[in-house]
Amino acid sequence: MSAIAFNPFRISSDIWRHRYLLGQLIKRDVLLRYRGALFGVLWIFLSPLFMLAVFAFVFGQVFQARWPQQENGLPFWLLLYSGLITFNIFAETVSRAPTSVRGYSSFVKKIIFPVHILPLVPLGAALVHGAFNFLILLAALAWTGSLHGQVFLLPLLILPVLLLALGISWFVAAWGVFIKDMSQIVPMFVQIVMFLSPVFYPASAVPAVLRPLYDYNPLGGVIEASRALVSGQPVEWRFWGITLACSLAAAILGHAFFQHAREEFADAL
Repeated sequence: MSAIAFNPFRISSDIWRHRYLLGQLIKRDVLLRYRGALFGVLWIFLSPLFMLAVFAFVFGQVFQARWPQQENGLPFWLLLYSGLITFNIFAETVSRAPTSVRGYSSFVKKIIFPVHILPLVPLGAALVHGAFNFLILLAALAWTGSLHGQVFLLPLLILPVLLLALGISWFVAAWGVFIKDMSQIVPMFVQIVMFLSPVFYPASAVPAVLRPLYDYNPLGGVIEASRALVSGQPVEWRFWGITLACSLAAAILGHAFFQHAREEFADAL
């Protein structure tokens, strides 16, 4: 295997070189999802808006829930929604990764096609949806009088999640070419990760015996940090830096594994 596969600068420059092609694939992926729908691409905006309205009603009016040790007036449903924005980007990217290469079998068989950018297509589509979720979050924060400048750091804060999702996607996409069951296994794995991460509850509520499992969960750490950011609390940027380094390592290893396996893709498909 070439040492280039482990070089983060070469990997990023190669992706940047194919940015137009990648952008067209992401655009095609997003538009195809809403083709034939009555409201078309408006669902990108309507779907998260409807979900936020449901959260506001169920958790704000029915359960009247509050986050443990919640110090400010930020509604519980907004804290929950801010964590879900981060997790949903990871979930959508990884869940669709098993078919990200198999779904473009005609492209894979072309020798000159940059196959390694295909797992980035679900990530790009997830970022499009995440961007609309973020805009709705900003509007909701402004409506509740809780908007502050710190929240605009959220796109930077979720960078480790993007790298982690990409690294896992490269692994899963490669295995998905050879094992069709991956498209059934991975979504179940994502559901397990959701309940093992502090998405619907704070990490402080986890029993002490299980706390190490959460302390070393990079996804959970970023979710907790995103909630702190939205609520105006201080963020542990040192832990964020460690998480970023680990996620970068996962992305590099995933890319190297994908490049190692890609020689067999055409035969498997």
